[in-house]
Amino acid sequence: MPTPPPWSPHARRRPVPGSRRRPAGRALWAGLCALLGLTVLPIGALRWLPPPTSAFILQQGIGNLVTGEWIWPDYQWVPRTRISASVALAVVAAEDQRFPAHFGLDLEAIRHAADHNARGGAVRGASTLTQQTAKNLFLWPGRSWVRKGLEAWLALWMELLLPKSRILELYLNLAQFGANVYGVEAASQRYFGISAARLDPAQAAMLAAVLPNPVRYRIDAPSTYVRGRQAWILGQMRQLGPDYLSTL
Repeated sequence: MPTPPPWSPHARRRPVPGSRRRPAGRALWAGLCALLGLTVLPIGALRWLPPPTSAFILQQGIGNLVTGEWIWPDYQWVPRTRISASVALAVVAAEDQRFPAHFGLDLEAIRHAADHNARGGAVRGASTLTQQTAKNLFLWPGRSWVRKGLEAWLALWMELLLPKSRILELYLNLAQFGANVYGVEAASQRYFGISAARLDPAQAAMLAAVLPNPVRYRIDAPSTYVRGRQAWILGQMRQLGPDYLSTL
């Protein structure tokens, strides 16, 4: 039987090269677009809206309920204009002195941390304030490459979509300062009986001193280590100067 010409309706269509890979390619692009949307939309909204809660607050609150401890974490949002400038300077001095200059990831700090950890001893981290804010808002505690990768991805987008001043404002309101205490306003009321706007440099440095581990280190019963760290932070604050964050 003769083969029908290509234009004949009876001709069998030959598969286009690569056509079988198109559904997989479309699925990949759809997944990437979904990831981008799930990243950009909530972070973009943070430019104007204060977050009603965070991943860390929800995890601790639900954990409390599961264990029968009927306490929901104390979280009080206040704008940065109602937070003492000493607090912002203290947390930057303690946690991320290159915050005004980096773009979410401090490559120099990462290199120094890697060199330190390669020599052994206590593991040193290199998370910026932006990374810590992303973790507190969207992720979970613990150490894993998956979480660190997501943290870096979110931090880069936060730096792209939000001004530095807003990222710092988010950090100050979301950081944990003790068991069931989140944000400088809640911490100020709990430990000093005053609003965050009235905190002096020593009190601000005490808050910042517990940030590496706010459950182990206590503001209401500071150890010798916490007192020493407070003094170091005060020294760093003087060295940086009161105008260090004025350009944010």
